[in-house]
Amino acid sequence: MKWFLDRKVRLPRIWSNRELEKFSKIYSGDVVNVSAWIDQDKEGRRYRDYFSSASSYSLTNYLTEAKGLQDTMEDQIFLDLEDELPAHLKGKFDVVFNHTVLEHVFECSHAFRILCEMTSDTIILVVPFLQHQHSAYGDYWRFTPEGISRLFKKNGMELLYINYNDGPNQFIYIFAIASKHPEKWKNIKLHTDNKIDKLTEKVGYRLVKQGILFRTRELVFRLWGMFRRAISPILGR
Repeated sequence: MKWFLDRKVRLPRIWSNRELEKFSKIYSGDVVNVSAWIDQDKEGRRYRDYFSSASSYSLTNYLTEAKGLQDTMEDQIFLDLEDELPAHLKGKFDVVFNHTVLEHVFECSHAFRILCEMTSDTIILVVPFLQHQHSAYGDYWRFTPEGISRLFKKNGMELLYINYNDGPNQFIYIFAIASKHPEKWKNIKLHTDNKIDKLTEKVGYRLVKQGILFRTRELVFRLWGMFRRAISPILGR
């Protein structure tokens, strides 16, 4: 069971890393990973390494134990996403990267606004659509592509790219890119994997369908077993 659960978590993480690799190298300027913890991608790399063209790369953290890492890691910033953004951080970064954080912030609409205030241009966002409740520090929300699009629009940004994994036996993540200057990033919008024209598509439908088929198969096997046991005395077996 633990292996099965680990696989469910690991596959969407790997998928989101591959999504990030598609775009991260095109961004120069100042990049920040918000609520980055120790900046690990769970495959042995740092997210810092993805943004190879960046002129600077910073991390923010909130938890006390994460804040303590500021003594040993470069370019750390203490930031509470449920508080107001300090003036010196407004529009400071060209790219704000945020991976599977917003579900852990109760005031997630406020936190979303803070992310948008931090950037002068782009946000790269990863959030869960389907995942088990997890963590000891709160787990409150799940997101849809349509909801993400409206949150960006509400905060003066345009959604450029959105994609999600929907494979068998794995949790579903949503990967999105939005910008305050969409005219600069037309190629991103034209990417072949972009599902921006399918915001109201039934994300997760394939997984639900797989679940129904699995349960139907189990029911058939169970009924077949009951039938065999019922006729065994008749057949003398």
